[in-house]
Amino acid sequence: MSVDTNPELRPLLAALEEVILGKERQIRLAVCCLLARGHLLIEDIPGVGKTTLSQALAQLLGLSHQRVQFTSDLLPADILGAAIYDEQERAFRFHPGPIFHQVVLADEINRASPKTQSALLEAMEEGRVSIEGETHPLPEPFFVIATQNPFHQHGTFPLPESQLDRFLMRISLGYPDPRAERRLLAGEGGGDVLRGLPPCASGGKLSHWQEEVTALHVSPPLLDYVQALLRHSREAGEYQSGLSPRAGLGLLRAARAWAFLAGRDSVWPDDVRAVLEAVAAHRLGGVALESGARRLLEAVAVP
Repeated sequence: MSVDTNPELRPLLAALEEVILGKERQIRLAVCCLLARGHLLIEDIPGVGKTTLSQALAQLLGLSHQRVQFTSDLLPADILGAAIYDEQERAFRFHPGPIFHQVVLADEINRASPKTQSALLEAMEEGRVSIEGETHPLPEPFFVIATQNPFHQHGTFPLPESQLDRFLMRISLGYPDPRAERRLLAGEGGGDVLRGLPPCASGGKLSHWQEEVTALHVSPPLLDYVQALLRHSREAGEYQSGLSPRAGLGLLRAARAWAFLAGRDSVWPDDVRAVLEAVAAHRLGGVALESGARRLLEAVAVP
C-alpha cells in the first residue's frame, strides 16, 4: 500500500505494521479514528489480532490500556465503577471501573446484555460517568475499541442502529494474506514483537495531533460533495437508513484525519472516499461492511 504519510506519524505506523502484519489499510483507519476522536468497532472472528492492535496503539502512544471481556452476566457497574460505603470514613467512595483508562478494549461487546452495552456507549458519548449524582470525567485522550462477533454466532445481542452510530468507524481485520501469515508462522509480528517496542509518542503529542486534525481546511466544493453523498443515501431508496447529519460530521472528521495522515493541510475528495466505507457502512444497514458504501461512492460524482 503506497500512500503518502505525515513524517510525524511514520514511526507510529511503521511500528504498528511490525506488530499487525499485512494490514496496512486497517492500521491507517484505526489511527485515523483515534486522531478524529472517534471510537472504533471491529467485527471479526477471534484470533485475527484485535486485542494486539488495541495494546499496540496504547503502548506506542504511551496510553493506559484496559481490556474488558463482555459476557451475558456483566453489569454496568462492572464497567463504570460504583460508589461503595467506606466504614472508616463513614461515607460513600467512588471506585472507578475499567472504563477509566485511555484505551479501552470492549471485547465481544455483543455478548453483553443491552443494558450493559447501553451503559458503556452512553459513557463514550458523554465523556463522563455519573454515579449517585456525582459526575466523574473520563480520561483524555479516550478511545474505545469494541469487538463484535459475527451475527451467526450463538449468545449474541446485536447492537441496534442507534448504538452502532456511536462508533465513528467499523472495520474488519480478516485473515492475513499468505505472505503475512507465513511471517507470523515464522515468529514475526504479534505480541512478542510489541513487548520490545518503545513508545513512539506521548498522550500529550496525540492530543496535539488531534487539535491539528480539527484545524484542517475544508473547502466549499468538498462540503458540496459530502452533502451530495448524504443526500443520495437518503433519497436513493436502496439503504435501510440514510446517513444522518451526525454521520456527515463524522465523515468530515475522519476525512480530516486521513488528510493529516497523508501530511496535507486541506481535505481532498479522495480523503472522503478513503474513509467512507468505514464511516458509513454500519450506518447504511445490511450485513456486508462495504457493498452499500461502495454503491454510494459509485453513484455520486467526484467534484
